[in-house]
Amino acid sequence: MRVYLPATIGMLRDLLAKDEFRPVGGTGFALTPALRESYASGSDEELEYAVLMEAARASIRLIAADDDTTAAPRRAVVVAEVEDATHRPDLDAAVVRLGGPVVIGDIQAIHVDTAEAEEAVEGATKVIDAADMGDLDAEFTVGEAEDHELAWYAVQELPFLLDLMPTNDAPDPPTNS
Repeated sequence: MRVYLPATIGMLRDLLAKDEFRPVGGTGFALTPALRESYASGSDEELEYAVLMEAARASIRLIAADDDTTAAPRRAVVVAEVEDATHRPDLDAAVVRLGGPVVIGDIQAIHVDTAEAEEAVEGATKVIDAADMGDLDAEFTVGEAEDHELAWYAVQELPFLLDLMPTNDAPDPPTNS
């Protein structure tokens, strides 16, 4: 089963260091039969995109809860093929629970925001809970982050992506005063 696993930049760094990905709570998203039934129409490709967007929204929640202030605020989604995913209809039509970590060889791709999305994602992290509770202004703010397309990366590109990604712990440039 193809699963979409929400992540943070710090989690991607851990993936690179350990050659495995541990989804928070073992939770991911997939094109389940229940999700397919909930849509009146749509190709598999369209429904997979909807699942990707659900995982990207979950990534905002992970960033909001993350204590790492040095990582760039970018949504990330790890896409993998796994055998041990169980549908969790009690949580949502697309939610699945994985039986354990995902080894790097099972990862098909990684989607990450570009630098242009950082400000919008950072804003979304501050209001994601309010958006979940139905606050329309907060939902608009989260929507601004979701308007940014995620870039696609092959697993082999991950080291280069992370090396080129700025961190928020760099000293401020000197000023001419």
